[in-house]
Order: sequence, then structure tokens, then C-alpha cells
Amino acid sequence: MKKATPKKLTEKQKKVAQVMYEFKEGELHSGKTDVIVTNPKQAIAIALSEAEEIDKSKKIIHKTMIFFNSKPMNFKTFA
Repeated sequence: MKKATPKKLTEKQKKVAQVMYEFKEGELHSGKTDVIVTNPKQAIAIALSEAEEIDKSKKIIHKTMIFFNSKPMNFKTFA
């Protein structure tokens, strides 16, 4: 019988867990305001939207790396 290996959490899952922990502790704020979130459904929505932001930022970084690495820089055009 095989031993079960522990699951590795992705960055999205870690972010959702962090936000839900903040909600449970009563420290989760809605946006930039000082209003503390008391609705669990609202906390889940905030967690999922923050997790999506991680994915979007990774895609933007990946696209810029491809753009700059694919074209050789020609500094003579800037002079």
C-alpha cells in the first residue's frame, strides 16, 4: 500500500486560504475602506478575485518576457 504524499498548494489556493483566515480573525477589509467584512459570501468573492489577480499578473510578466526576449534590441534607432 502506497503512502499518501501531501498535496502541494498552488499560489491561488494559498491566497484564498490567507484571505479566509483574515475573515475568520475579523481582519478582512472590503477594498481600501475601513469596513470589516462580516458576510462569508463576500469574503469568498474577495478571495477568488484576489486569486485571479495573481494569475493575471503572471500572464503579464510572461508576455513581457516573451516580447523582450524575442526581439533583439537595436540601440542605433534610439540615437
